[in-house]
Amino acid sequence: MVDEKEYGYVYMLANKKCGTLYIGSTKDLNRRIYQHKHNNSNFTKKYETHILVWFEQTGSLREARIKEKQMKKWNRAWKLRRIWEMNPKWIDLSLF
Repeated sequence: MVDEKEYGYVYMLANKKCGTLYIGSTKDLNRRIYQHKHNNSNFTKKYETHILVWFEQTGSLREARIKEKQMKKWNRAWKLRRIWEMNPKWIDLSLF
């Protein structure tokens, strides 16, 4: 039996370029983004944060959750810098 490693993901959603940001973590990025796009989150529904603008794979869900908590404490400029470095056009990365 092969022991498959379960990765985690930390991600940021936005409602528009430089708009409202949402930070989350998950073990299944595609499933979680689908849920956000179909308004299965109160925050997503209220602020319409449906655009996946940044994500990072981590070694485990635990690591992703730790990073999520750290990032939520960051100031907005640091979060925006992360997005600009990976996705300067703020395109929806879930479409690729």
